[in-house]
Amino acid sequence: MKPMDLRSRWVLVTGASAGLGREMARVLAREHRSNLVVVARRGERLEELKRELEAETGVAVAPVVADLAKLEDVDRVFDEATGGRELYAAVLNAGITHFGPYEELDWDGFERMLSVNVRSVARLMRRFGPYLAAQGHDGGMMAVASMAGIVPVSYQTAYSGTKAFLVNYACALHHELEPKHVSVTTFVPGGIDTEMTEGERFGPLRGWLMPVEQAAREGVGAMRARRYLYAPGISNRLQLAAVRFIPQRFLTGRVAATYRDAIRKTDKRGR
Repeated sequence: MKPMDLRSRWVLVTGASAGLGREMARVLAREHRSNLVVVARRGERLEELKRELEAETGVAVAPVVADLAKLEDVDRVFDEATGGRELYAAVLNAGITHFGPYEELDWDGFERMLSVNVRSVARLMRRFGPYLAAQGHDGGMMAVASMAGIVPVSYQTAYSGTKAFLVNYACALHHELEPKHVSVTTFVPGGIDTEMTEGERFGPLRGWLMPVEQAAREGVGAMRARRYLYAPGISNRLQLAAVRFIPQRFLTGRVAATYRDAIRKTDKRGR
């Protein structure tokens, strides 16, 4: 398939009220002149984004307020995104995390993370796959996973597990949908400087975080080029290559030690 032609096409972006999702929406509108269906829980943020992008670029922006932890909202997102318009691509970016010892995350929080990070993405891909194939316009989807889905990350244990599901699910789905002329890209950024990583515990790790604008531009570029599995930034790509040769236990242990030290430092300051 040729690279995706995003100009004047409708593209869905979930988790668009902040962080990576908001920046990818901006890249799509400013650099590719895509029309957007933007999804998030915070309606006022979506309205701000709509006003900003429509005034600046002239594209159309349709906000959909939804809580992707609720299955009925997930299905409503699909219905509203495809109602009265032809969707060409879907950026499934919404996700939540927890940084700290695994037992700090209560069970309700764990189930919410599963619902947002796993169930909503799988459900939307299940619905958009046949839809995009039926359009016959060589559309595509991108699942925003994480390097934490490639290398297990202690102290983000639940998050890492959910992203590992996405990596395997989306990469496998790529091969099922490719013969139907629908591309599936799995995007695996490392840490990004966003609202999600503003917590005090991320302070000692701040130097590792990629600027969100860079991650967004590379993510949109990877989807447009129909990449199979893509990590933004040289260091992440080196790490992706290294997992083939370095024992996983060693890599996981090094990351665990770094995160453990960051938590100890910030928790001591808070006492």
